[in-house]
Amino acid sequence: MFPKVPDYHKPNKPLVPNGLGVIYVLVSVTYLFALYYFNQPPASNNVSSALTLAVCILFGGFMGLLDDWMDLRWRYKAFFPLIASIPLVSLAIKLGLRTSLTIPFFEPLDFGLLYYFLVIPLIVTVTTNTVNQLGGLNGLETVCPAIVLVGLMVVSGEHAIMLYVPLVVWLFLAILNFQGKIFVGNTGSFAIGITLASFAIISDAKSFLIVSILPYIFNSVLILLTYFFYKSKAQVVFDGKKLSSDHKRSLVTLITYYRPLTERQVVVIISLLFVVSTFTALFV
Repeated sequence: MFPKVPDYHKPNKPLVPNGLGVIYVLVSVTYLFALYYFNQPPASNNVSSALTLAVCILFGGFMGLLDDWMDLRWRYKAFFPLIASIPLVSLAIKLGLRTSLTIPFFEPLDFGLLYYFLVIPLIVTVTTNTVNQLGGLNGLETVCPAIVLVGLMVVSGEHAIMLYVPLVVWLFLAILNFQGKIFVGNTGSFAIGITLASFAIISDAKSFLIVSILPYIFNSVLILLTYFFYKSKAQVVFDGKKLSSDHKRSLVTLITYYRPLTERQVVVIISLLFVVSTFTALFV
């Protein structure tokens, strides 16, 4: 049913089903539509948080599916999430959500109207693209977002109900992905990235999100800086057993820089970084 692609970090490069992130999109959206029908969480000012999140996930899934089909260039797809921020801007305005952003150890910064038309689109765009940029290894693109998602549920109060089913589905896909049985594809990575950003905005957990995704941001900054200054892309070498790299152009290549590690070791190390950043977000 699903197209198969080679797993380049396994001996003999076996073919693995790709694009199973669509399962996350379909099940999550169906669940959120059901919540909307039962008015959970209760709508305010005729705006439903569940319906807004469903629309955002649908757009994220469509954007990823389009990328899987057409292999869009980053210059184009980097700005796609801006469209997904439109329903969030509408929700924030109608509900009168807090327009300030709390930065650890500093006074809250109030953006006023700029929050709706600058901060929200920026959070959605940065989160979605940085999540999509960290992948390529079995489990990396699924386990890390799951850690952040769990943290968001902890701090979101009554809004946590919106993530019950999406989290279960994503964890199921993460287990299969970690075992090397499936890939979620860009469909999954874009959908989960928009889920993180949208849910953080809806539940007013923006500061938590920013701290918890610091490994994502670090990875993207490293990739973009090396590309813009040296026109070079990050690559790892697989010798049949372990991954290694002779440069430091991404989080993966930084960890494997002249230090051969197995694929699972790299995924576990990066996942632990997200555990640290998420716990830091919880306490800070």
